[in-house]
Amino acid sequence: MEQKLPYYMVYPMPFVDGDERQARRDLEYMKSLYPETAKRLAPYVEEECDRLMYEGSMIYDEYPDPLQLRLACRRVFERASEGEEKPGAWMRDLIQVMTYQEILRRRSEHRSRRRKFY
Repeated sequence: MEQKLPYYMVYPMPFVDGDERQARRDLEYMKSLYPETAKRLAPYVEEECDRLMYEGSMIYDEYPDPLQLRLACRRVFERASEGEEKPGAWMRDLIQVMTYQEILRRRSEHRSRRRKFY
């Protein structure tokens, strides 16, 4: 007699936790490749983004307010420039790019998390 396979074995579902773990591992690896200046700035950027992560935050708006984004970047610059010898426009630009990238990553995670529950 022919043995039938259970439904979950016929149509295997990908492990969501494995995908998230792999994405987190990839992110950590890529961050380890940052130049030294970017590695020093990353904790300041992450701290500011942590501060902005709450339900209803402007970072989750469809079009976040550019003024609020620039103010967040300025706060990061003011905290980070205390320890730097020659902070300048280059540092301000790097902080903006890193902040926007971090916000983009968090928005993406927020969307994927929200989709799972609804």
